Amino acid sequence: MLPIENEVPVYYTTGENKKRKADLLLNVAFVGIHLGCLLVLWVGFSWTAVAVCLSLYVVRMFGLTAGYHRYFSHRSYKTSRWFQFMLGFLGTSSVQNGPLWWASHHRLHHRYSDTENDVHSPVSNSVWWSHVGWILSKKFNKTEHRLVPDLARFPEIRWLNRYHIVAPLFMAALLYVSGQLLAQHAPELGPTGLQLLVWGFFVSTTLLYHGTFTVNSLAHLVGKRRFNTTDDSRNNPLVALITLGEGWHNNHHRYMSSERQGFYWWEIDISHMVLTMFSWVGLVWDLRTPPESVYAEAHAHRGESNAYVPPANRPATTEPVSVEEREEEVFAES
Repeated sequence: MLPIENEVPVYYTTGENKKRKADLLLNVAFVGIHLGCLLVLWVGFSWTAVAVCLSLYVVRMFGLTAGYHRYFSHRSYKTSRWFQFMLGFLGTSSVQNGPLWWASHHRLHHRYSDTENDVHSPVSNSVWWSHVGWILSKKFNKTEHRLVPDLARFPEIRWLNRYHIVAPLFMAALLYVSGQLLAQHAPELGPTGLQLLVWGFFVSTTLLYHGTFTVNSLAHLVGKRRFNTTDDSRNNPLVALITLGEGWHNNHHRYMSSERQGFYWWEIDISHMVLTMFSWVGLVWDLRTPPESVYAEAHAHRGESNAYVPPANRPATTEPVSVEEREEEVFAES
């Protein structure tokens, strides 16, 4: 279970998360990556560069959704130690900090979802703040290791978290070198070193940023609510499409320990599909699924309006599922 309140950072429980003190270095790096996209006007276009851009978007999105989120944050399946490291390394290549930082903040998000202590809620804060502002704040760049003891016990994961910039730098260098080699040995493919760097790193990373961030912002504002949860989480098919399945967010907040977030076959969840295939060859196992009681709840309330109701306005007879119920087995040791 998530550590009790007196163990969490003070800025999550005292309103300190409202203080918007920007981190200069983070802001320069973040803006710099966005400005780097403008270099496409100089380096030009090739289908090879676009293919690399989109491929790295999908692969790194998987590192975030299946790795940082479903594995490190929620332990919704099991894997080997070496594959755990590979998931963490892939996640760090997204330039969204390390796995311990990501998981610790995300676990607290679920504890305080859409309350004033939720650091990235568009309900209790602004859409801009929930989408990107909180990440650029000096308040939240510290990793709270005590909130992820199940992960922090691995020295290689602590190393990844501390040196999370290694993977992005390695990827950027590899893109440049690969582009130069292609320009020399296969010029008909079109890219140069700089072109592959701009499209494969700057453009792909910027798209990845905002694709990921829509889960925090749009998936708590726009969409339908199948379950009456204590927050304003929504199921949003568009967000699900661009995030490989993360947009089935109301499902997720109802039963966060489930590996699959699209609870039904028509709810496209690409990360779940890939993890299922990985389970066939033994890379992952014990993929958790929602219990029958959750499906029964969805069926019983089918067609009803589950619009979000602030706690102060809720009738006693319609109290949503408690956070304690939703945290069932989420943070159990593997």
